[in-house]
Order: sequence, then structure tokens, then C-alpha cells
Amino acid sequence: MYNDNLILRMAKAAGQVLGKTHDELMYAFGVYMVKRIGNYGYERILKVLGRNVRDFINELDNLHEYFRFSFPKVQPPSFCVEEECETSLTLHYRSTRKGFTQFVKGQLSQVGRQFYNTDIEVEILTKEETEKMTYVVYKMNFDNAAFKHRTPQLKAAPGYEKLPMKKGIIFDMFPFSMIFRRDMTMYRIGEGLKEVFSELQGKKVDDEFILVRPMLEFNWDNKGAATRNRSAQTTSRCSDTIFEDMREPPKKPLHLKGQMKYVPQWDSLIFLGTPIIETVEDMIKMGVYVNDLNLHDSSRELILAGTQQSAELQLALDQERQKYRQLQEIIMKLDEEKKRGDSLLYAMIPRAVADRLRKGVTALETCQVFPDVTILFSDVVKFNEICIHITPMQVVDMLNEIYIVFDTLSEKHNVYKVETIRDAYMVVAGVPNKTTFHAHHICDMAVDMLSSIDHLKDPSTGDNIQIRVGIHSGMVVAGVVGLKMPRYCLFGDTVNTASRMESNGVGMQIHISETTKDHLEHEPYIIEERGKIFVKGKGYMKTYWLKGKRDATFKTSAELRKSSDQNDDNSQNESTPSPETGIWKDGEVHSSGSYESGEGSHSAGSDDFRELKKKVKHQRVARTDCVDNPEQAEPVGNVGTQNLPPRAPFRSISCVLV
Repeated sequence: MYNDNLILRMAKAAGQVLGKTHDELMYAFGVYMVKRIGNYGYERILKVLGRNVRDFINELDNLHEYFRFSFPKVQPPSFCVEEECETSLTLHYRSTRKGFTQFVKGQLSQVGRQFYNTDIEVEILTKEETEKMTYVVYKMNFDNAAFKHRTPQLKAAPGYEKLPMKKGIIFDMFPFSMIFRRDMTMYRIGEGLKEVFSELQGKKVDDEFILVRPMLEFNWDNKGAATRNRSAQTTSRCSDTIFEDMREPPKKPLHLKGQMKYVPQWDSLIFLGTPIIETVEDMIKMGVYVNDLNLHDSSRELILAGTQQSAELQLALDQERQKYRQLQEIIMKLDEEKKRGDSLLYAMIPRAVADRLRKGVTALETCQVFPDVTILFSDVVKFNEICIHITPMQVVDMLNEIYIVFDTLSEKHNVYKVETIRDAYMVVAGVPNKTTFHAHHICDMAVDMLSSIDHLKDPSTGDNIQIRVGIHSGMVVAGVVGLKMPRYCLFGDTVNTASRMESNGVGMQIHISETTKDHLEHEPYIIEERGKIFVKGKGYMKTYWLKGKRDATFKTSAELRKSSDQNDDNSQNESTPSPETGIWKDGEVHSSGSYESGEGSHSAGSDDFRELKKKVKHQRVARTDCVDNPEQAEPVGNVGTQNLPPRAPFRSISCVLV
């Protein structure tokens, strides 16, 4: 259901687009509304609402009262027919909603065409709008042929006499009825009202009750409209009346619904009503008992049957709620099991590949070429000898401790664990998620692997466990093959070469290929050349040792020797070029050239400068030989790593030779 303001805004916006007035669109909305409600099953109800247009309109209030149970927030209007003839009738429309005058006009026209095959011309006679109420008088012009047959004159049958009846019998038959005169004083009320409100008789009806429908001011002047409406509803205002039989005051107003008639013999209005009660709880709050209800209608049966049906519905609702809770628990358990299954699946197959397999992609279609990745293999040194001296369960425990550490490192360094076979552990970077830094991730993990197992012991000897690590970079094909026990596998010569790097390594060393070393150029990794070794199936290969990763204060042995040489040169010869000034102090250099110290690129400006470089290099080689041979070396004071000066930055030196 839409807010009233939204409907009015929609009509205004549509009018601007379509070039129609607001009244024309609201009229069209009303016509469409009557057509539309037939799709929701209300057409049959509307067809049996009345034999003719007048009866249909007079029963609209009852229809809205019925809708109130399904749509409690709806504020229904009130329709009342006053003047009527064979060619027209006058309709009084009252509503708390504003802006729907043309909407109702369209509805009335469509009702005549759709249900009574009658063209109705509707015109607005008067319209009044206050802050709380909209009051419109419509004149409906149509062929109202049923009017002359409405009240046929019945001739009394001969031989029958009028049967006198006392007023008390009427109030016994209708316990919630009342009679009031022109001054609105109730001079007779039914027995049911007496039981609920003992002091009600003799009071003014407009002081004790509110007229709900029709929407009229509750006074004697409006008796004509009230009596022509077949359904009148009143609500009691009594809340502090003293009740007999030790009854408490009602916590909820008493709603009465019935018909109001003018009795000319008494010059009074008689209201024959019955309470509107939905549940037994409402009866308790109103102070009404089943014995107080009418005997001639189905009020008592409806209350009792409704209570029983309500109890059955409540029981069914409770059962459905219990089933719903059980279903929710099952769904939660199912979600937990699904998460466990996903975790197990993603531990065996990468998430992206597993999701593709779920979508129906074949295993072969998941295979993909990765042009540049890095693979690491590791194993335990002397694993076969260890297994001979310990039990199988101890072997499992030892490998479990190692693999838990390695699995944690694989998550830390963003690498994918491919598989483990006995003591062999295989991981890869760049698969399935491509990255430029695959070699860096693998090497960082390899360094951490050596340092993280220093607390693990060999169960057979009690010594520290040692591992070998081999790394190689290259192209692979990765994917899932086969149907039974699928695994994400890598294929290619890169896998074999990485395995050879591990098998040709030594304990607690990281053996890397030249391809991997090239990926680490200009990076803070400590790499030493191993030389050429024979690799099965590959021939001779140049390989390297990855010693670690330097931080801001770390220096290799070569860098320490170089720093010591520079300090000696500065102290022995004043003609040594000064890095700060970039000139020769003895003033003999007059032609320009440049070179980069350290491991960078070199360039010379003349042949004399090249000769100078050779002499400096020869002197440094001589000192290096002395350091490498302690027996021949001269004692050098304070060459320890802790007392060395910080590493000098690379600088360009400008010098000129004469």
C-alpha cells in the first residue's frame, strides 16, 4: 500500500509528462482501481454487495469494515445515500483523506459499467474541506428503475388483526438496543447494556457514545441520513461507570453495530445493535459475557467458534514457529558444514579454480600456462636414517611439527602449498595468483624456514633437525587433472629443476638457480656463487647460495674488507681523492673523468685514468689476499664488525689527470 501523498505526487508528475490535468489522472486512477481489484479476488464480493447501485453504495461501509481486519491501518471513507429518484440519487461522501474527490468519481462510474451495466454520470454538487475532514456531495445520474419497486404497498390480508406487542419484548430480543428522543435522552435500553452500564438509562446518547459510521454529527437533525444507512456503528465513551456484580470498568470501549430506525408512533429513534467482538480477550476488556449477546443471530456461535479456530490457528502457528526454528537450526548447521567443506576444498584446490569447477567447467579447462613462477622444494637431511631409529608415530609427529611451521609461513608470505610427499615440501609463488615478486616471496619464506625450525629436535639423536632447500624459477602449466581425488598440480621442466636444486643442496642452506638469482638483482639479498655443478638431466649449471637478507645495518665480509681498505688509504696518503671535495689534494690532476665506486658501473675519461684504476685495484687485491691468509697478513687493529665505521655511500668522483 502506498502513502496518499505519494499517489498525489505520482499523478502530478504523470500529468506534467502526459499533458493531462491532475483531475483527469485521478479520475483515471479510480477507474483503473475498480478494474485492478478484480485480479485480487474482490470482484465476486463486489458483485454480491447489492442488487442495485443504491444498495451497493449503502453496503460499502460494511465492506470497508470487513477490510479493516486485513488492512488495519486503512482509514476508510463513509458513503451515505440521502435523496433518490428514478433518474438519480444524491451521495454524501466523507473521508479523512484529502485529494481523492476525482478518484471516487472515477470509481463510481466504473462500478456502474462493470457490475450493473449502467452508465453513471457523476457530478460534484458541493465540496468542503477542513483540517480533519473532506465532505463531498455527488449527484449520480443514471436509470434508477429499481427505485419505484423499492417500497411496494402491501395490502393487509383480510381477517387478520394487528398483534399488539409490548416494548419490553423488543429489548429482550435485542439486549444491546436503545431508544432516544429528540433531546437525545435514552429512556429505554436493552438488558445487555444494563448489565454492562448499569446507570446508562436516562443519560444523553451523544454524551455516552460516539457515532463512527456514517460520518455525521451525532444529533437529531441528522436522523434522516442515519436511518437511511443500513449499518450504524457507535463506540462507548464510558470508562469510569460503576458496574454491578463487582465488574471492573471496561479497559476497551464497547463497539456496537446495527440499524437505526425512526418510529413515528414514539417520535423516537430506535437502535438495534450488537457488539463488535473479535476475541474473547476483547469480551473481557469490554466487560461483556456470552450470555449478554443476542440469541437470534450468530454472535455467540461466532465468538465460540472463532475462539476455537483462533486456538487451533495459534496451535498451528506455534507448530510452524517451532518448525521454523528447527529449520533455522538445520540451515545454520548446513552453513557450518558447507564452510567446513569449502575450507577442505580450498585447502586442496585454489579458491578460484574450485569456483570454476563448481560452475561446470571441466578439469582440463582449468589448466593454465604461467610463464614465470618460482618453486621451492625442501626435505629433511638424513630422513631415512632417522626413520630407522624411531617409530612410525614419531615420524608422523616430527613431520607434523615441521609442516605446521611451514604452513604458517606459506600464509605469511602469500605462497601456495602444492603438496607434501614424505619429508618433501613443495610450495610455489605466482600460481594461481600471478605476481611480479614471486621469487621474493619464495626466498623470504626460505630464509624464515631455516630460522623457524631451530627449536625442532631429531627424535633419534636429540640434535636440531636440518633441512635442505632448493629454488628455481621458470614456466609451468598448472591445473586439475583426472576425476578421482583431484589435486592442483604443476607440470613442466621448472618443477624438475627445482627438485634438483633441493637434492643437490646441503643441510641448512638455500640452493638457488641462476634464473632465480636474476630475479633478485638489485635487491637486499645476500647471495654467494657456488659455481658450476653437474645436475642430473640438465648437465652443468651455475648455481648460488642464498645466505639471507640484509637489513639497514648488515654488511657482508667483502663490504667489511672494502670499508677497512678505504680507511687505510685515507690515513696513508694525503693525495687520495676526497669524496667530499671530488679533487686531488696535491693539485696534479687537471683533466676530467668519472667512475662509480662500489659494485656499480665504471667509466673512465682517459687512458691515464684507466691505468690509475688498475693500480688501485692491484693494491686492494693484495690486501684482500693478506686478509684471506692470516699467517701472512699484518696485524690490523679494530677490524671487528662491531668497531667498523658505517658503510660509506656510493659517490661520483671527478678527477683530472695531467
